[in-house]
Amino acid sequence: MQVVDLMTTEVIKVSPDTRIQDAARLMFRHRVSGLPVVDAAGCVCGIITEADFLRLEVIRTESDEPSPVETVGEVMSGGVVTISPDTTIYDAARIMVVQDVKRLPVVDEDDRLLGIIARLDIVAVFTRPDEVIEDEIREDLVRRVLFVDPDEIGVTVSSGVVTFSGEIGTRNEARILEELCRRLDGVMRVENELSWRLDDT
Repeated sequence: MQVVDLMTTEVIKVSPDTRIQDAARLMFRHRVSGLPVVDAAGCVCGIITEADFLRLEVIRTESDEPSPVETVGEVMSGGVVTISPDTTIYDAARIMVVQDVKRLPVVDEDDRLLGIIARLDIVAVFTRPDEVIEDEIREDLVRRVLFVDPDEIGVTVSSGVVTFSGEIGTRNEARILEELCRRLDGVMRVENELSWRLDDT
């Protein structure tokens, strides 16, 4: 699965010239913890988050003569980590963990904003119904990758745990099927109970 399959395309965004108060109101109204900042061409030039507002409040309170801050461009974080729509969900999750960010703007080759993907969107991967996972295994992996009739082997999925049973042509086919299945979104574990007619290892 790729980012394009899960990202939000109707993104609440602001410009560097947006007033701080207006950005805060948008975040509060839409219950989001961050907003991408885009320039006149629609390209991502920064992001403003709850953390930026917290820092602003600390500075405002602790400083004897705080500098006036009026626009998003004065407090936003630059150097935003962005991803392309064809990034895999695994890679997006890894970037979020390594960079310690809650969301990633999705951009085209010209850095124009296409959407945004957040941690909660990736959590949704783990809610994939068992029947959807089973259908993907049978049709995409067994039939189209291995060219095996899905009715020839047993495939069951329960709470994300996949169990294979019955007999398949070769030992390598059994191994490949297990490895591919482990990479599917929503699969928690694979129990491979397949036997094979030919040991081709």
